[in-house]
Amino acid sequence: MPRRLLRRITQLLLCCLAANLLLVLLLRWVPPPGSMLMIERKLESWIDGDPIDLQRDWRPWQELPDDLKVAVIAAEDQKFAEHWGFDLTAIRAALAHNERGGNLRGASTLSQQVAKNLFLWSGRSWLRKGLEAWFTLLIETLWPKQRILEVYLNSVEWGNGVFGAEAAARHHFGKGAPYLSRQQSSLLAAVLPNPRVWSAGRPSAYVSRRANWIRQQMWQLGGSHYLRRL
Repeated sequence: MPRRLLRRITQLLLCCLAANLLLVLLLRWVPPPGSMLMIERKLESWIDGDPIDLQRDWRPWQELPDDLKVAVIAAEDQKFAEHWGFDLTAIRAALAHNERGGNLRGASTLSQQVAKNLFLWSGRSWLRKGLEAWFTLLIETLWPKQRILEVYLNSVEWGNGVFGAEAAARHHFGKGAPYLSRQQSSLLAAVLPNPRVWSAGRPSAYVSRRANWIRQQMWQLGGSHYLRRL
C-alpha cells in the first residue's frame, strides 16, 4: 500500500508539472483569456454585494506604446533585461528593511508579478511563494522578455475592475493605449503599487511626484532604446 500510494502521488505530481509546462508554453503565443486575479476580484465583489464589471481588451506588443513599456520597467523592475526572474539584490534589501520593522516592502520582479497575477491567488504564504517561484522559472525559460512584458501590460490591475493597458487608458484618459503620451504612461506606472486607491487620471501630489521620478528614470535607462535589450 505505501508503495502504491507513493507511486500514485508521484504520477499525480508529474501530471501537474506536465500540465503547468504545457499551459505556460501555450500562453507564449495565445493571449491569456483572463487571470486568476481577475477571478479573485470578481468573486470579492460578489461577496461584498457590489458586483463589478471587469474591463480588459488585449493589445499586442506592436500596439503598446514604448513609453508605457519603459515607464513600467523604470517603476517596477529596472533590472528586467538582466535577471532570470528574481532580483536577488532587491530581495536582500527588502528582507533587511522588513527585519527593521515598519511597512513591509516587496521585491517582486515583473516576471514574478505575471506568475502571481496570471496563475495564483493573493495573500502571503510560503505555499504561494513557492508556486510563484515555480511559475516564474517556467515563464523565464519558455517566454522571451518581450512576451513577459506584453502579458504583464495586458493583465496588470489599474483600477477597480480595470485590467490591462487598453482598459486603463480608456478608463483614466479616454483614449486607446497606443495614443498614451509619455506623461500619461508615467502616471499609469506611478499608481501600480496601489492601483485601487491611487488614480492616474486624477493624480495626487504624491503620484505626480512619483511620475516625475519615473520619467527621470526612463531617460536614465535610455528611453525606448532600452527595449532593444529585451
